[in-house]
Amino acid sequence: MNEHLIEHREATFFVQAAGDSMINAGIQEGTLLVVDRALEPRHNDIVIAVVDGELTVKRLEKRRGKVRLIAENPAYAPIEFKEGQELVVGGW
Repeated sequence: MNEHLIEHREATFFVQAAGDSMINAGIQEGTLLVVDRALEPRHNDIVIAVVDGELTVKRLEKRRGKVRLIAENPAYAPIEFKEGQELVVGGW
């Protein structure tokens, strides 16, 4: 299984999803996520991000110089970032 899922062994970790913000992307409470920090996150990727010291799973949106994290559940508002705010992202 590792041969098929892990390209960058030293940069890869597993995390278990909590909550329902990504339910429409098929990520439910308890889903095991494979995270490869060696991948460069791109527009529309699902990413693990650190926001205010907390890990979150969201879709990355980069448009017109602005960055937002979008939930795949309409009950959750997008997380918008302004210039000067720090966002740490690891793609998967």
